[in-house]
Amino acid sequence: MNKAYKFRLCPTSAQREMFAKTFGCVRFIYNKMLGDKIEHYNETSETLKNTPAQYKIPFEFLKEVDSLALANAQLNLDKAYRNFFRDKAVGFPKFKSKKNNHRSYTTNNQGGTVRIENDCLKLPKIGFVKIKQHREIPGHYTLKSVTVSQTPSGKYFASILFEYEQTIEPVEVNSTVGLDFSMSELYVDSNGNEANYPRYYRRKLDKLKKMSRALSKMKKFSNNWYKQKRKVAVLHEKIANQRKDFLHKQSRQIANAYDLVGVEDLNMKAMSQALNFGKSVADNSWGMFRTLLRYKLEEQGKYFVTIDKWFPSSKLCNKCGAKTDDLTLSIREWVCPDCGTSHDRDVNAAVNIKNEAVRLATA
Repeated sequence: MNKAYKFRLCPTSAQREMFAKTFGCVRFIYNKMLGDKIEHYNETSETLKNTPAQYKIPFEFLKEVDSLALANAQLNLDKAYRNFFRDKAVGFPKFKSKKNNHRSYTTNNQGGTVRIENDCLKLPKIGFVKIKQHREIPGHYTLKSVTVSQTPSGKYFASILFEYEQTIEPVEVNSTVGLDFSMSELYVDSNGNEANYPRYYRRKLDKLKKMSRALSKMKKFSNNWYKQKRKVAVLHEKIANQRKDFLHKQSRQIANAYDLVGVEDLNMKAMSQALNFGKSVADNSWGMFRTLLRYKLEEQGKYFVTIDKWFPSSKLCNKCGAKTDDLTLSIREWVCPDCGTSHDRDVNAAVNIKNEAVRLATA
């Protein structure tokens, strides 16, 4: 099994310069190889098999950076090609822009070239970089690779991938819960509890608008423009960190309390576009919440069950099973025409999701 730990890096000025060179060389080799592949195909109708090694003679600056970082750029390009030919909807590989503020590269551990010692991370061609190691790593974990990234706010992080062996025994299901997506509360569970999501993006929206408006009025690429741009990036990063912290805590609480969790497999992109709920959907990050909840359950041997998006969870009475089609989004409470049970729309949907998840898990 694989598990990644993400730590904050505190590089020196020389190390920051080397990181910048590596980011640039990785972007350059990716774009150069992609451009040559396109040109070769247009001329010969055949796919060009090129490697970073053949570019080091005409472009000697590529020798200054980690060779494995360049090799991983080639692997990423090959993967993008395979995905395109597998499914044209994925889109053809795109050139990487120098103006993109999300910079990263990946290197591999070969015989201890990447290791952690005394709160420092050893990286090829970089040396020992001080890290903020906020948690201990088990001794039986084997370090496989590390991805170094720089956020738009200027911070550096290292995502370190470890491999380990662990046998997970499935647990006996004693407690179950269903979660129904809520636009305002993130979710409502089958017990009637709400997540009470603080809506961090909405709370900072006025400040974000004011700062973005000031940025738009500044001369592009001036010193003040760069300063203001970093302030906007810092605010976005804070919102993202607050959201991630909340989702981690909620998913951990649910994973520890229940043995089986059922959720709907919703198309959030379509929901945000068709129903004009873009900001609310992005603020909730339902997809991230599901991802966090899934791995926290599975690493404990518990069950995460997804229900088909066409399952009529809101329209079914959880008491008698009767279905009503006369139920618009504006109706939050309704009475079953068959048994007369009064339902809260979200709680009823969560109960139906839980029942369907139990049925699927035991089928």
